[in-house]
Amino acid sequence: MHMPTCEAERCASMKRISRGIAACMVLLIVAGCVATPADYVASLSPQDPKWQSPECQQIRATALGYEAREQKVYWSAGLLLGPYGLGLVAAGKEHQAKQKKELDREIHLRCSSQPLPKNLAPPR
Repeated sequence: MHMPTCEAERCASMKRISRGIAACMVLLIVAGCVATPADYVASLSPQDPKWQSPECQQIRATALGYEAREQKVYWSAGLLLGPYGLGLVAAGKEHQAKQKKELDREIHLRCSSQPLPKNLAPPR
C-alpha cells in the first residue's frame, strides 16, 4: 500500500496555488481590456441626433465622474491575504469590469442611434 508523502502533498498544493494565480492573471488581463466610460463617450459621434438629448447629457456627466467614484482594487492587497486574497481581488476587478460594460451599454443606448455593438450586448 502506497502512502502519500508530505512532499507529494506539498507539490500538489503548490500546483493548485499556481493554477489559481494563473487564473487570476487571466482575469486581470480581461478586466484591463474594458474601456473607461469616459473613453467610450469620447468614441461616440457628437453629430448623432441623440447626443443633445437630456438623457444623453445626464449619462455623459455620470461617465465623466465614474473614475473618481470607482473604488480602486489593488493586487498588492490580495497578495497580503495570500492565495485566497488574489481570488477576492480578481472577483472585485471582474465586477468592476461588468459595471463598466453595463454603463457603456447605457451610454450607447442613450447617446447613439447606431446599433448596439456585439461586445455591449446583454449576457444571455
